[in-house]
Amino acid sequence: MDQQPPGDQDRSAATDGSLSCYRHPGRGTHIRCTRCDRPICPDCMVNASVGFQCPDCVRQGSGTGHGPAAGRPRTVAGGTITADPRLVTKILLGINVAVYIAVLAKGAVVDELMLLGRATTQLGGPLEGVAEGQWYRLVTSMFLHQEIWHIMFNMLGLWWLGGPLEAALGRARYLMLYMLSGLAGGALTYWLSAPVQGSLGASGAIFGLLGATAVLMRRLNYDMRPVFALLAVNLVITFNPWGGIAWQAHVGGLIAGTLIAIGMVHAPRERRALVQYGTCALVLVAVVGIVIARTAALT
Repeated sequence: MDQQPPGDQDRSAATDGSLSCYRHPGRGTHIRCTRCDRPICPDCMVNASVGFQCPDCVRQGSGTGHGPAAGRPRTVAGGTITADPRLVTKILLGINVAVYIAVLAKGAVVDELMLLGRATTQLGGPLEGVAEGQWYRLVTSMFLHQEIWHIMFNMLGLWWLGGPLEAALGRARYLMLYMLSGLAGGALTYWLSAPVQGSLGASGAIFGLLGATAVLMRRLNYDMRPVFALLAVNLVITFNPWGGIAWQAHVGGLIAGTLIAIGMVHAPRERRALVQYGTCALVLVAVVGIVIARTAALT
């Protein structure tokens, strides 16, 4: 359970224009407790799995407090704090690696799992695509890689970005973020790319994690320069003049991941579940709508 900030606490601005620590009025700070959202100064900050918590929330989360806030500790997005905050990330990484090994053992599996818009005989065919009813390709292509450099870059991104996000959002929310970002990237690729052009890789989902990381860091008042630099480098690579990269998947995943993360970390506590799952539902509806419209145009 989350704790609401008490109405009688001093939250006025400090002399430098920052917020005033709720325990030390007049002491400026730009950091808030990730559970109750009250401003806290460096002396009051207690390291949490993501961000910082105030002493009151730490006591209540450990069972020494009283009232509804003394329940099980929650993450900044309302998820349950777990013993292994990277479990889902490890599972996703394992699935990607397992599929990659299967591709090495039997290369023909690529044709059956990659994202393909319409039936073709150009890729070793005859093959059918999403337009012929093989919607599963939107999912299977997210876990499919051929080159070693491709899976290495994507899995490094999954590990570096996924672990902190899973800890911050909780397992269920994090898994929805990953899957919907990947689906959005696949849907935009299906919509904008040539219908007989094959596409594969987890890049859409990884770009969704990158967008969500930027939203989370902004929510926690962290320095945004590193994530902006990382985003800029990835966008330069995405739109490089040599081609060979499905930029649609990157852009689609980035947009979806950013929107979902905004809904998750900025949802008001009293309507948290409604806003979070509603945001995910709207993104899913948009994905399905794009796929249906594109299929109708190709058939």
